[in-house]
Amino acid sequence: MPLQARLVAALAVPFPAGRADALEVLGPPGRRMLLQRCEDDIVVHALEDDPLRVGGETARFPAPWPRRFGRSTAAPDGSLAVFAGTHAVRAVEPGGAVRWEVRHGCRHRACREMHRSFDEYAGERNHRYAEQGSAGFSADGELIWAHVRGPLSPGAPDDDSRDEWLVLDPRDGTVLARADARAAAAGSVHVPHPDPRQMGLSIGEGQEGSPLRWGRWDGRQLTMDDFGGRDLVLIGVSPSGGRLMTVTHDQDRLAVLDVEDGSVLAEIDAGSAIARHPGTEPDNDEAEPYWDYAGGFLDETDAITSSVESDEEWGEGRHWLTDTSGAHAPRRITYPLPVTGLPTALGDGTWYTTADAGATLQVWARP
Repeated sequence: MPLQARLVAALAVPFPAGRADALEVLGPPGRRMLLQRCEDDIVVHALEDDPLRVGGETARFPAPWPRRFGRSTAAPDGSLAVFAGTHAVRAVEPGGAVRWEVRHGCRHRACREMHRSFDEYAGERNHRYAEQGSAGFSADGELIWAHVRGPLSPGAPDDDSRDEWLVLDPRDGTVLARADARAAAAGSVHVPHPDPRQMGLSIGEGQEGSPLRWGRWDGRQLTMDDFGGRDLVLIGVSPSGGRLMTVTHDQDRLAVLDVEDGSVLAEIDAGSAIARHPGTEPDNDEAEPYWDYAGGFLDETDAITSSVESDEEWGEGRHWLTDTSGAHAPRRITYPLPVTGLPTALGDGTWYTTADAGATLQVWARP
């Protein structure tokens, strides 16, 4: 029997239609921020609890380049924004002052230039479709992890133009550690761990694969685990930090891994665990459901998952309450008002969806 979600809050902020990405929640429970990446800047709003609501604008960070040229994020306290661009990682303070910049190899794969500025390639059409890296703050904001294209200095040999994973000091951009990411990324996403010395990196290589990297920083050295080289998309970390939720590259299986050694604690096959969409043709062998690269842990065992991408040809996309302990089959979640798109877990029993072209964020809880 379906479970109807309970609306906890609907959060909206002034939004330039068509000129901003969907709203995004950053930070752990109790220290949430609402971030929107607009065309010309990042705006960060505090989220206040009990009831959940949008507080005042915390900070505004002018962007050094348009949003299609990379990804961006902000510190947990809203004091610094980091833009991971085509040629550099740049830290910007509220008001626009550049705190530091780390230049790296150009992310347009055919380009071997070490660009000094965005203006050097701003008008070149091919650079508009360059691969993208990313950056992420540790849970306490004391470290920045950045996935970049090498080299980090002019004159380095051509074979140094590999993807690298850096640990940076947010105060001055000092490279504290670096590791060969052993990937050729089209894009990436950082997934923080409650322990600020650990970080997940989910790398997309298009049709080639989706390597998962797990980093540990002990204050002197960065070690990186690839969990056996499996192609897994990292969706989220459990509240305790002990479990990772992943989806296979071909989207047929959801797997929960032990964060210490990568062992598989649970595995759920979409084709056998969730029903085909009721709108599918009975004799269509290509209508099997599969998991989206979305969701996350609601608590240590329950997760919010979805099959929207495989459902959309047949009707309304579906979300699922999925017990990763295996005690219950996934149960479909319904909503009291129209919901489109993918869910994102907040780790405190709630999750969010977006509405109004990404301008409103709806927070949901189990009934």
